[in-house]
Amino acid sequence: MIQIPAVSVSVKPLFGVLVVSLSVLLAISVLAPRSIFSQTSFSSLSREGFDIWSVRRMVEWRPCKWWLQGHLTALPEKSNGYIRIDCYGGLNQMRRDLCDGVGIARLLNATLVMPKFEVAAYWNESSGFADVFDVDYFIQQMTGFVRVAKELPPEFASKEPFPVDCSKRKGQFDYLESVLPFLLKHHYISITPAMSQRRDRYPEYAKAALCQGCYSALRLTKSLEKKAAELLLAIPKPFLALHLRFEPDMVAYSQCEYSGLSPSSIEAIEAARGDKKPWTGDLAKIWRRRGKCPLTPRETAFILKALRIPTDTHIYLAAGDGIMEIEGLTSVYTNVVTKSVLLSGEDFKSMHGNTKAALDYYVSINSDAYMATYFGNMDKMVAAMRAFNGFYKTLFLSRRAFSELIYKGLRGKRLMRALWEAHRDDFVMGIGSALPDCFCEFKL
Repeated sequence: MIQIPAVSVSVKPLFGVLVVSLSVLLAISVLAPRSIFSQTSFSSLSREGFDIWSVRRMVEWRPCKWWLQGHLTALPEKSNGYIRIDCYGGLNQMRRDLCDGVGIARLLNATLVMPKFEVAAYWNESSGFADVFDVDYFIQQMTGFVRVAKELPPEFASKEPFPVDCSKRKGQFDYLESVLPFLLKHHYISITPAMSQRRDRYPEYAKAALCQGCYSALRLTKSLEKKAAELLLAIPKPFLALHLRFEPDMVAYSQCEYSGLSPSSIEAIEAARGDKKPWTGDLAKIWRRRGKCPLTPRETAFILKALRIPTDTHIYLAAGDGIMEIEGLTSVYTNVVTKSVLLSGEDFKSMHGNTKAALDYYVSINSDAYMATYFGNMDKMVAAMRAFNGFYKTLFLSRRAFSELIYKGLRGKRLMRALWEAHRDDFVMGIGSALPDCFCEFKL
């Protein structure tokens, strides 16, 4: 036992010292900057008994009956000509264009030619439609919805189609007014669908063709589906598929700035910026509050914790190899796997962008749960296909809610609670789980 020597002290001075010491400590604790990622804020909320998937939904989106069970309008006896859909970008952007193209072909009473997937060095891509999707299955599934030609007749086989530029048109683009005259004149045209379209003028048979082409007729080639099934089998179950977007080009395009990134990440972002300089001052704050800035892996981990996703959850990262700051996620969620780790054979190494993206797409559709940090082309397609298959554990992490709550000064547990409430409300109402073109709201 330690012996304390008897000393004579004045009580009043000692009391004063204690008061001053406590005041200093209190001032430090109040004035010190508080990180939203503090250890106290990462205390698990799972003790409250349930995660986000346990919340009872009030709304689900299911395939509309008029499409699946409706009576098909007979195709006209004669086609107005042939139309080829030229698709650009990554796999999911091209798939979106193809979906639109099927509806356009039916609208114009055209025969659909096998789409052209444009070779793009930017996407490390050289595979075409037939390298990714089963052509014969596509033609079979579209029977009665739209005419599809595997090969052109001799009078067109050696000719290039007449190009009709639709992609950069602004406003509500109308194909009957702007494209049909070219089809009737040239009989073989190519288009890239416009971003903004007058689908309100689509008759039901054209909408049905679009829905059938998008959600029932596109199946991976047998070899690619086999590889995707192998990947799915290799992932520990149950698992969450997470589509995380924090690549240099993605961040550069967003025109957002971040603090606390590693020097290598900053260098990669600056190299990708080009003429897209980041917003500054009040404009930067407005931009971020509107949810325009991609979530970092660390922010993503924080939101997953707020949604009470256990840290030992098996997570399949549906993304490429260029994700920056990934340690921000894997330091919290340690059971994270990628396709490049699970598939290391020579056949995988020889794959290009589209075929690799197809693996992520297949796994994401068939995962036990799916989350995304962005609402892009892949996320919209995956969510819709999951709804089509009756899988409803699907959620988009809200960049806007996260930024708005941070702007309001919320930190730690208060921030976690607010993030839980915002995402709970989205999940309950099925927000983002399917697009209304082919899916109808079903109240539970």
